[in-house]
Order: sequence, then structure tokens, then C-alpha cells
Amino acid sequence: MLAGKSVLVTGAARGIGAGIAEAVVAAGGAVALIDVDPAGADTAAGLGGDAHFFLCDVRSLAEVERAVGEAQEALGGIDGLVNNAGINAYFDAVAMTEDEWDSVFAVDLKAAWMLAKAALPGLIKRRGAIVNISSIQARLTLRGFFPYAAAKSGLEGLTRSLALDYAAVGVRVNAVAPGYTDTRLVQEWLGLQDDPDGTLQSVLANIPLGRMAAPREIGNAVVFLLSEQASAITGETLAVDCGTGARFAT
Repeated sequence: MLAGKSVLVTGAARGIGAGIAEAVVAAGGAVALIDVDPAGADTAAGLGGDAHFFLCDVRSLAEVERAVGEAQEALGGIDGLVNNAGINAYFDAVAMTEDEWDSVFAVDLKAAWMLAKAALPGLIKRRGAIVNISSIQARLTLRGFFPYAAAKSGLEGLTRSLALDYAAVGVRVNAVAPGYTDTRLVQEWLGLQDDPDGTLQSVLANIPLGRMAAPREIGNAVVFLLSEQASAITGETLAVDCGTGARFAT
């Protein structure tokens, strides 16, 4: 579905980002992996195909502009941008400091704008697409996820706004909202619980499909939204949550 296309994926060293990069390559596309983690180089090398890695701290506009420029040069242009970079955040609203708030929003929301700012001129020329990786937490949250849920809600608002602003020049902007996904971040969250095994069983019991999604399944949804198969879709959020958002918890 992406033959001849080039896609830039942030936060791609591991987890969902690596799953997205894998899906892009499997769909025939070239991919630029961006991450602050040098392990992204090994991820890119393991993908085969046309995969490149660029070290970048997405909190810095200068680094973002450099990395996007290098990716465009290596790939001959970019047809798709996937804003996946993100961090979990577990704070109390009273105890949280201003610096901690800024650090969360710098990665989970501001970075998506900066990547779009740097990539949009090229995407406009190629009538490309953007996919932002949101979360089920944008609309259905749990205790202890402040301010992660707020940042992801903002990301979906950014998605809708950019979709409207750039529809006239042929750039589509959508989001994917994963639910529980089998990644290091989810394992990290489970590890913070008093009874990690019991929490995991409770989580799985409340997922209609009875399991977490795999990173590659998120990647498959992203590839669809980047491709011409989704040519009439913009400004939307696609849930990939094994049915979690379709039910009340019991």
C-alpha cells in the first residue's frame, strides 16, 4: 500500500514506533526512524528494506528541523509523518511542578506541532499525510494518568485543526488511539502497581478481545491511514484498542 512512499516515524526505536516502522517497510515503503534512543539504529538495521535512523530529541525545534531535513535528503522527500514519540506521566495535580508539566507536554503534544511545522512544506508538495498517535486516554482515562490524558486530548484537537487547515492543499491528518498495547511503557505502568499480576488479569478481563494489541497491529492501522485506501479520511481518530472503548468496565 505504500510502494514508492517515504514515511518519517518519531519515537521509533522500540514499542509502537518500531511496530509502525516495520509495517511501513512491509507495505513497500521507505522509512526514517527518529528517536532520542540510539537503539533506533539497531531497529532500523533489523528492518531491512529502505530504513534509516536519525538521532533526535523532539523537544528541540532545532533538532527536529535538522532531523527532518536529513530524512528528506536520505529518502528523497517525505510522503508521511507519524508523530508517535511520547512519554507516560503519573502525577498528582497538586504535587506536580511547572517543570514537570512542561516536560510532559513538550514530548506528548508540542513535539507533534514542531514535527508538523518542519515537515508540512514537503508534505504539501507531495500531497502527503500525517498520523498522530493518540491514546484511549484522550477520552476514557484512569486514575493516576494526569496529565497524560490532557496531552493526548490536545493531540486529537491538533489533529482536527490541522486536518481542516491543510485539507485544501491535499494533506490529510488523522490520529490512531491505541488502548492497552504490549509495550515497555505498559509493562512499566504494571510494575508500578501493588499487584502487577493481578492488575494485568483485571486489565485483560475488561478487554473484549481478551488481549492487548501488538505494536505491529497499531502499525497496520497507521499504514492504512497513510495510504490511498484512506484517501477520503481526514480529521478522524481511529481506535485500535481490542474493543476496550466499546464497553463499561465491570
